[in-house]
Amino acid sequence: MQNYGVNELRKMFLEFMESKGHLRMKSFSLIPHNDNSLLLINSGMAPLKPYFTGQEVPPRRRVTTCQKCIRTGDIENVGKTARHGTFFEMLGNFSFGDYFKHEAISWTWEFLTEVVGLDKNRLYPSVYQDDDEAFDIWNKEIGVDADRIFRFGKEDNFWEHGAGPCGPCSEVYYDRGEKYGCGKPGCTVGCDCDRYMEVWNNVFTQFNNDGHNNYTELEQKNIDTGMGLERLAVVVQDVDSIFDVDTIKALRDKVCEMAGVEYETDHEKDVSIRLITDHIRSVTFMTSDGIVPSNEGRGYVLRRLLRRAARHGRLLGIKGKFLSELAKTVIEVSEDAYPELSEKKEYIFNKIDKEEESFNKTIDTGLAILKDYIDETKAAGEKVLSGDKAFKLYDTYGFPLDLTKEILEEEGIEVDEDRFTECMNIQKETARKARKTTTYMGADATVYEQLPVDMTSEFVGYDKLTYKSTISAITTEVGEGDDKKSVLADTVSEGAQASVIVPETPFYATMGGQIGDKGIIKTENGTFVVEDTVKVVGGKIAHIGYVESGELNVGDEAELTVDAENRALICNNHSATHLLQRALKMVLGDHVEQAGSLVEPGRLRFDFSHDQAMTKEEIKKVEDIVNEQIQLDIPVCTDVMSVDEAKETGAMALFGEKYGEKVRVVSMGDFSKELCGGTHVASTGAIKTFKIISEAGVAAGTRRIEALTSVGALDYYRNVEQELMDAAKAAKTDIYGVASRIEQLLAEVKELTNENKKLKDKMAKEAAGDVLSSAIDKDGIKILTAAIPDTDMNSLRNLGDDFKSKLGDSVVVLASAKDGKVNLIAMATDGAVAKGAHAGNIIKAVAGLVGGGGGGRPNMAQAGGKNPDGIDAALAQAVTEAQNQIA
Repeated sequence: MQNYGVNELRKMFLEFMESKGHLRMKSFSLIPHNDNSLLLINSGMAPLKPYFTGQEVPPRRRVTTCQKCIRTGDIENVGKTARHGTFFEMLGNFSFGDYFKHEAISWTWEFLTEVVGLDKNRLYPSVYQDDDEAFDIWNKEIGVDADRIFRFGKEDNFWEHGAGPCGPCSEVYYDRGEKYGCGKPGCTVGCDCDRYMEVWNNVFTQFNNDGHNNYTELEQKNIDTGMGLERLAVVVQDVDSIFDVDTIKALRDKVCEMAGVEYETDHEKDVSIRLITDHIRSVTFMTSDGIVPSNEGRGYVLRRLLRRAARHGRLLGIKGKFLSELAKTVIEVSEDAYPELSEKKEYIFNKIDKEEESFNKTIDTGLAILKDYIDETKAAGEKVLSGDKAFKLYDTYGFPLDLTKEILEEEGIEVDEDRFTECMNIQKETARKARKTTTYMGADATVYEQLPVDMTSEFVGYDKLTYKSTISAITTEVGEGDDKKSVLADTVSEGAQASVIVPETPFYATMGGQIGDKGIIKTENGTFVVEDTVKVVGGKIAHIGYVESGELNVGDEAELTVDAENRALICNNHSATHLLQRALKMVLGDHVEQAGSLVEPGRLRFDFSHDQAMTKEEIKKVEDIVNEQIQLDIPVCTDVMSVDEAKETGAMALFGEKYGEKVRVVSMGDFSKELCGGTHVASTGAIKTFKIISEAGVAAGTRRIEALTSVGALDYYRNVEQELMDAAKAAKTDIYGVASRIEQLLAEVKELTNENKKLKDKMAKEAAGDVLSSAIDKDGIKILTAAIPDTDMNSLRNLGDDFKSKLGDSVVVLASAKDGKVNLIAMATDGAVAKGAHAGNIIKAVAGLVGGGGGGRPNMAQAGGKNPDGIDAALAQAVTEAQNQIA
């Protein structure tokens, strides 16, 4: 058997399945598409659910993929063993109502034995205990001896996920030899040791479970095959674990090199080496698919993985940031199969660097807080840290429990792990409730799922705004309040809210940030106003609105007319986003990636990756670049090609977009080239002008620009002009003199404010009269209290400073009733503080007497109150407090 590498094995499998009539599809994004039940794609079949359920028509009935997957169920064990990992690649071949058990089993055997060259005598199939058909195929057709075919129960060899399609499995195990075994008598297939490794799993989806374990035969039987690429490589390369196969070992070696350690010399170090090796693979691939660190959902998974890896780098003694350097190795060994890694590498490095930098600051904060917790626990004479505090460290500061336990152990303190687990379970339950698991599909059921699967809609509106078609289906709403629901209808009459589906439409459906078209649908008998256009299940396009007059019927011939002015404004803003993205890359750098957009008739919104606010100069530079391209009136060209051809031309693809076999490439000269299915202007001159009206942060590492074009920008300038004219009128000048007039007025206000302050201080002094003579002496410290009528806090403070300068070492407490409220201030000189005086404590002691509260520093404190009648008592108490303080 030849020692094939991971990249070779992937290629061999996909080419083999292509030779058997399968369509090779690229790996889907790790972000589930239209599936609420999953946080992250965790299997090869997960992105293909709509094809298995028959809700969407597959591009071919035979499909093969190598799907990137992430599973975090055993995250706490990653590193502790060589078995566990979070990221893996799943090889798969799928049949949607085409071939079934005979072909699936035959190709399994052919690939493993003839293509890869595994020893037939070391391969052991298993089947579901009641699946005699699969047993006979293995035994009579493939020729595997009956005593080498294992029958297992439902737990091992039957796949189901609640209600929905399900079926028996047939797995194939490979005997890796005694050196990997446990040595126990009777060790065989199914043993927990590492000798017999499962390398292939055929799922025969042939039943439907009604949710109550009642099974019926499916009309369309499917094949769902899964084979872990890394596991296959372990067998083929005859190595201990996935951490020893060629591509992952290259990454593992890089970790060891950076840390200056050797693998398999120290158990604790090995845990960290394996954890970092695994986690950086997940982090790199997740980031390449546009997942950003956050405190919830898949962003939280990314943050947790990255922070665990960063902390274990510290444990290995790696100084400073290091994860983006490891990401380079991940990209180097995987970019041939996943070109998005190299395409997005600057973005990936930037995101990882920023998050690691943030964590390095956070972990120091966490250490400081943990020290406070330890001091509090010891001061209370306790030996157990509360689980709530340990969880707060974990949840808020990314501080893993094992690190908390490790530090506490050195201090002779334990942690309440039961309470920590309770807090963790509460969080998991909250997250679980946030994800809907309504159906096998993972998406909420809608009325559109009742329509035939082969009923689809085609958008024909790139070059036309009117089109004649036939109404295929109508939905409308019945009932009131909570009982309101959508139903299919044959007819809808005047005033009814409804949606209309046709086979071909010039109306663009909301997608890729561009909102749906508006317009009119007319039939011989009625007029329907389209307020929105959306894509629904199975490639259908729904025109949502109301019947303005007459009635509409299924089967009616209809003329569909898009609102031309509305579409033109949308096109202006959409084309401007393409120019904007290119300009941002030119000004800010290649790390800029689109993180979302909204294109409406009145404005555009563009979210992008960048870690700091843009300067005024950068905003102006971006505006100038975009307007320059508009002035050049560049023709906007659209070409249809394959995704690979598009990328070869340098076209930019967007994160998370689900591209078909053919894509549209929108080019604006040599300036901009993007994959885009939206509608655009014929040439950039139609945009007329471009104006950024705001730039702000919307999330960590994500900025948002809002901008206007054409009519919207002109309206903006008119409004600004009107505001300027109104300001000029109010300032009694013309628009060209507004700035100098405002400066003049501000200078006058400043002068009047200063005069007002002087007058207030003078009045306060006059109101105080000769109070200095009332000061009393305590051990060389003068204590002065006084009530000053109708004086604000600033004037009291100035008066107190004046009194202190005249009295020398002193304590001064002043109070004033103004507008029915009390201002109270206490001040102490440095000499008084040295003898024990504390203004803050004086205020705390007396503020209650004027119906308020406050405090402050030893040399100055203040308070407010609601009871002017208590001023005399408060000042008397202040004297007593001051005398008691002074030693």
